[in-house]
Amino acid sequence: MWIAPKPLILASKSEVRRRILAAAGLPVEVRPAGLDERGIETRANAQTPADVARVLSGAKAHTIAAHMPARLVLGADQTLALGEQRFSKPVDRAAAREQLRALSGKTHRLYSAITLVRDGRVLFEHVDTEELSMRSLSDAFIDRYLDVVGEGALASVGGYQIESVGIHLFEKISGDYYAILGLPLLPLLDFLRKEGAVVG
Repeated sequence: MWIAPKPLILASKSEVRRRILAAAGLPVEVRPAGLDERGIETRANAQTPADVARVLSGAKAHTIAAHMPARLVLGADQTLALGEQRFSKPVDRAAAREQLRALSGKTHRLYSAITLVRDGRVLFEHVDTEELSMRSLSDAFIDRYLDVVGEGALASVGGYQIESVGIHLFEKISGDYYAILGLPLLPLLDFLRKEGAVVG
């Protein structure tokens, strides 16, 4: 489906995002940006979770595009908000446990942003918002879940991955599946068709 002369560059180390793009027929080169995300977030003075996700996805894309002339570079980021409280990826098992306890029995919002950059210019950016309602979880269930997922709980904001056993955490999910996984794929493909990078 990809007809651009060179593969898309993904400025993210997310294996889930790489798999989504590859499954859609897009050749991908993975080049993680490795940024100080909390530092960028503070300097940008982003006011909302959606702004934070947008700023971080843009920073990742710009950082890699600066070293890759004429290449399409995709940055992506997610933030999670429970009311006014914002979550980042948990740093360890204890943090993942606390996040899951905080989200248990409540509905939160997940903001998934993508930014496409070439030669320092933003070609496309998009932020999706999804709502997820978590079941009421016992401490015993949370510990069992964390035993099963291991380090995987540290790979995503909120400590869950709905594409695998993380689906057991939820009672209702509203929104785009791909965006929940971290990549609003349909808006991206729509733009890439207009750009002439994929078959129209």
